[in-house]
Amino acid sequence: MAEPLTERTSANPGAATPPPPGYAAVTGAQLDALLATATLASPGQRSARVERRTKETQIACHVDLDGVGRAHVDTPIGFFSHMLEAFARHAHVDLSLVVRGDLHIDQHHTVEDTGLVLGEALRQALGDRRGLWRTGDCAFPMDETRAECAVDLSGRPFLRFDAAFTRPAIGALASDLVVEFFAALTNALAANVHLGLRCGDNDHHKAEALFKAFARAFERAAALHPRAHGELPSTKGALDSVGRGTP
Repeated sequence: MAEPLTERTSANPGAATPPPPGYAAVTGAQLDALLATATLASPGQRSARVERRTKETQIACHVDLDGVGRAHVDTPIGFFSHMLEAFARHAHVDLSLVVRGDLHIDQHHTVEDTGLVLGEALRQALGDRRGLWRTGDCAFPMDETRAECAVDLSGRPFLRFDAAFTRPAIGALASDLVVEFFAALTNALAANVHLGLRCGDNDHHKAEALFKAFARAFERAAALHPRAHGELPSTKGALDSVGRGTP
């Protein structure tokens, strides 16, 4: 998959922390059963389920854009799971997600591939994007921190990420992987995303505000416009599809 156009201002890449005690990859029938749990009970029309199975990661994701924010998230990185749950709640997307990856190497494949799979599931759930508002934005405050996000579901992947962290890890998540997650998601979703921090001191607050700002901006962009009557939100009558592909 081609890399999205990305402008980044991030800092302090750090080595990934070890997997949690007792964590082990699963294979065969156990893996099949585990990934099958990433299935929503009653998905609506704007829903999609995507799986990715490679030598590096095994991921299953099911989303419903018209949900209420229910989330079942099972990843081996606690803070990452927390951020994905926050995305689902604040985007009012129902999300079921199971992730396993090669943490004995580091967290990169696991986090990046989760972005690819979630982005692809959201892209499929959007369908042909007829009737959408298409754009959305949000300024999200969290104590001393303020994150801002603008989203255009244009079909053209571009990420501008303007945020820096002071610690190498936030909980068990390597902080340099926050931008990698959003780069992968942006590319698979085929969206234009501007995401950054206006101010902030605490790394936990900064990361959480970024995820929540993106969630609210995405929700607004993905909402159906009451007067669009199923038309494409474009004066040229088409949305581009650069960057789309299998996760």
